[in-house]
Amino acid sequence: MSFAMTAAERDAFLRDVHVGIIAIADEGRAPLAVPIWYSYEPGGEVQVITERDSRKGKLLARARRFSLCVQTETAPYRYVSVEGPVTSTEPVDVERHLRPMARRYLGEKGGDRYVESTGGQATRTDTVVIRMRPERWLTVDYRKRG
Repeated sequence: MSFAMTAAERDAFLRDVHVGIIAIADEGRAPLAVPIWYSYEPGGEVQVITERDSRKGKLLARARRFSLCVQTETAPYRYVSVEGPVTSTEPVDVERHLRPMARRYLGEKGGDRYVESTGGQATRTDTVVIRMRPERWLTVDYRKRG
């Protein structure tokens, strides 16, 4: 019996709200693996937001690819791991990128408070939205155990 998710199941899982773990190659060290908010539209690209000059931002600029692992925290466990190349990096737009991401994770009021608490910080060019085109998938859904 296969525990793999179908493409539709995997897309639906990624659309749900989970904190992902981004992993980025770091020459001479283990990959950087840290929690991150993400967004995904089925059949589209994975998007993350970070500071261009952060360790994440610098490694992404160098590696030009990353993986993202998203999981449930309770049994029966499910996870999706996706890997692919960075397709674009651009300055974040508060209304197109940051506010929708903050609302995704914190709800409308909490997301708006989060955006306002940044005091315009995300409008500078040092905060970027990075897109990745999924190439490789690994999925498990232990609910299929029966």
